[in-house]
Amino acid sequence: MIIYLKNKHTLVVDEFQFRCAIGKNGLSNKKIEGDFCTPKGIFKLEKLYYRKDRVNFEKCDLKSEKINNRMVWCNDSTSIFYNRLTQISKKITYEKMFRNDYKYNLIITLDYNRQKIKKNKGSAIFIHLTKDYKATAGCIAINKNDFEILLKIIKKNTYIKTC
Repeated sequence: MIIYLKNKHTLVVDEFQFRCAIGKNGLSNKKIEGDFCTPKGIFKLEKLYYRKDRVNFEKCDLKSEKINNRMVWCNDSTSIFYNRLTQISKKITYEKMFRNDYKYNLIITLDYNRQKIKKNKGSAIFIHLTKDYKATAGCIAINKNDFEILLKIIKKNTYIKTC
């Protein structure tokens, strides 16, 4: 199954069209860390992370993991943990997974720059939640209702195409 980013405001999944937001600076073939762009390409949906204390959902086909208050995603291109889930450390810069706001209550990680990680090529590219559809730092954001529908549709071998 392939999810298509039809344009910067629409995700298409089978017969469903979901309103979305993408990176503030649009799509890019030359993604770099901190450029506020969503990378172009075809990416596998890797894993669902969720806040058990905030959301209930039926099981989905993706592997899933509860988010705890020590989990972070490393965006420090000098670290051996770059573009990986790790634990809070004073030695790296990172994106907190356990946030005070709602945006990371549900997250699907994409395999962008994950197989052979290249330093400074961009990290933490997720599908996450939004309420206002404001541009992101490079992720794709949809509302909670649409996210819950998406979880029922996607399969283990689902990809997203952002071209």
